[in-house]
Amino acid sequence: MVRSREQMAEPTIDDGASTWRIARDSRVLDVNSSYSYLLWCRDFAATSVVARDESGEPVAFVTGYIRPEAPGSLVIWQIAVDGDRRGRGLAGAMLDHLTTRLRDRGVLEQLETTISADNDASQRLFLSFAARNGASVERELLFPSGLFPDAHESEHLYRIGPLAHPPASSIETRISDVRRTRSVS
Repeated sequence: MVRSREQMAEPTIDDGASTWRIARDSRVLDVNSSYSYLLWCRDFAATSVVARDESGEPVAFVTGYIRPEAPGSLVIWQIAVDGDRRGRGLAGAMLDHLTTRLRDRGVLEQLETTISADNDASQRLFLSFAARNGASVERELLFPSGLFPDAHESEHLYRIGPLAHPPASSIETRISDVRRTRSVS
């Protein structure tokens, strides 16, 4: 079996089409226009990450932004992983990579995201992230279903923090764990 070596980096405009495809193919995300993914890869690259396969093609991504009203808060907008790479810790490794990068720059104090009540995978991902970082989790209803103009479940805000700076080796350990899992599978 070929050992996977996902490389994580800030996205570029060239990744816009791939991130749109990954989101579309997930069949669980609200897919934005292809134009918005191009903009995201240009305007929010510093607060996002793509994971690339051995050939350099994106196979997963995290999009995020810093809230203007809360400059230390990273809002995670979307996380998506190609189907054949799911369930192996790649989403958690991308979150660790992104938050470590932002903490190294001194711009991250807490993480926020919204999750619907039926999205068990996202709940596990973010609760696990909080546990790895020794952070507390606050949960509250942010967008009741009645606010949406179409059929949409209520979205709960998860606020995770404070985020202390992890040991320098923790991100490499997490990436190694993902690689080890991929090589065993």
